[in-house]
Amino acid sequence: MLGLIGKKLGMTQRFVGDGNVVPVTVIETGPCTVVQVRTRDRDGYDALQLGFGKRREKNLSKAERNHRAKGGRADFNTLLEFRLDGPAEYEVGQQLTLDALFSAGDRIDVTGTTKGKGFQGVMKRHGFGGHRATHGTHESFRGPGSIGCRSFPGRVFKGKRMDGHMGQVRRTTQNLSVIEVRPEQNLILVKGAVPGAKGTEIVVRPAVKRGRAGRRPVAEA
Repeated sequence: MLGLIGKKLGMTQRFVGDGNVVPVTVIETGPCTVVQVRTRDRDGYDALQLGFGKRREKNLSKAERNHRAKGGRADFNTLLEFRLDGPAEYEVGQQLTLDALFSAGDRIDVTGTTKGKGFQGVMKRHGFGGHRATHGTHESFRGPGSIGCRSFPGRVFKGKRMDGHMGQVRRTTQNLSVIEVRPEQNLILVKGAVPGAKGTEIVVRPAVKRGRAGRRPVAEA
């Protein structure tokens, strides 16, 4: 399914048609440039490779610059492929804009990299309750407790909830409502929060799942 690459700018709020205030995330979406058209006959699958953003050319290798230059610029920051049927209708160098894919009232899926939290303990990472702070408990108030199973099996099972690195993983928030689209500024306002910190690049696609039957629709601004 074709989507667009964008950048999270932050959050604000909007008043919708029924007078309610709605928290929205502002995303700079596109324009994205077609850098390569992959076909099943040549590459084994059909896809569009899109370029977005800008970075210093000196930080790209010669091969990366030459490949990106096919789309008209050699300084794209991000290249991403979207699998779709019939990519032949697109051509290299073509620009895909926000208003061509999305409009107010649509449902979308947003993919991004969550905020990194570093190395965290089990209470923050998994919501453990910790130990009681009385009756002789010493220096283990926030510890995980026992993690073993005696002599058998004599090891820790995979997937055991323990301390470790938290955050900075790829996540998708599904079925978000588009409150407003501003094509002249390449901005899309989405109800609710999306993964990632301000300034990080994210991917916006039409929703795979639609709203549940009987769900109250969001009034347009």
